[in-house]
Amino acid sequence: MLREHIEGKWIADFVEVFGLCKVQPGEMAVVLSETQSRSVLAELAELALTQMGARVCHVKLVSPRLKSNIALRSTGTSLALEGMDPIVQALAGSQFIVDCTVEGLLHSPERAALLANGARIMMISDEHPEILERVKPSPYLQSKCDIGGKLISDASVMHISSEAGTDLTVSLAGVIGRGSAGIADKPGSFGYWPAGLCICYPSNGSVNGTLVLDSGDVNLTFKRYLESAVTLRIENDYVVAIEGKGVDADLIRSYYASWNDKDAYAVSHVGWGMAPAARWDSMAMYDKRDTNGTELRAFAGNFLFSTGANPAAGRFTDCHFDYPMRNCTVSLDGREVVSKGVLQGDLA
Repeated sequence: MLREHIEGKWIADFVEVFGLCKVQPGEMAVVLSETQSRSVLAELAELALTQMGARVCHVKLVSPRLKSNIALRSTGTSLALEGMDPIVQALAGSQFIVDCTVEGLLHSPERAALLANGARIMMISDEHPEILERVKPSPYLQSKCDIGGKLISDASVMHISSEAGTDLTVSLAGVIGRGSAGIADKPGSFGYWPAGLCICYPSNGSVNGTLVLDSGDVNLTFKRYLESAVTLRIENDYVVAIEGKGVDADLIRSYYASWNDKDAYAVSHVGWGMAPAARWDSMAMYDKRDTNGTELRAFAGNFLFSTGANPAAGRFTDCHFDYPMRNCTVSLDGREVVSKGVLQGDLA
């Protein structure tokens, strides 16, 4: 287990990343956390912003009671602001928000209101600072991610295949591709750290086929490398069958079923990882309490398939799975952008 002690090098890392987000002296910056947040992250954010000359405020919310007896992990949907309209309005008046809530505001319904007046949000994943030190955003990575995001926006069909048996088709009609390296430098922008992704939220009824999670692929909700294959059959966005033997398939079936929510089985986002500093094997090096596994969403060449909340399709659910997959081929209108887990062309 790693220690969570304030280190000068980590303050410097936060200053560097906030600098990429164009934090300026005199700017109104808010650190948003909750009582169950990793306190070292909020403290590092405060110190870095103060060092940069920003006017700093720390809003610490009480972590809410669970809605059910189901453990929530890796949702990207913080519940800390739910029903807190006066707080949301106050936060929206700031210029820069550092999101240190446990689950983050990535999929939260309150996100739109927070960004409406031009605030920039930087979401710090619930990771030990050593992980953030290793996987920092950069303008170079952002330029690569921008290329990938545009490729998605310009395409009409995404196809994913693998030797393990994946054969999945995603209609991209009207879909907006997003490339994020974790930099929130424009009014109304949202960044997250660690990052390095090209993704999209498919529209209703646009995802069909078979997805085979192979041995070594990752179930980030459980912070677990799969040891046996699990096959998901997908029809019109929804997982209609989960096939496989062994504990991996049993755990996945059990957790989905516990929600008794059709939208828990629906596709959230799809895309691929771009970050050369992110490592597939890194999760094996940390105790579960030290990592949220976010780095594995971004390792270069992975195909990231997720189920759960999808704002583009008008679906919100607390159940969220991220499955980073190795050795997949991703094609856009027949052009390979990832070949057997390796980035191609301008993305490489």
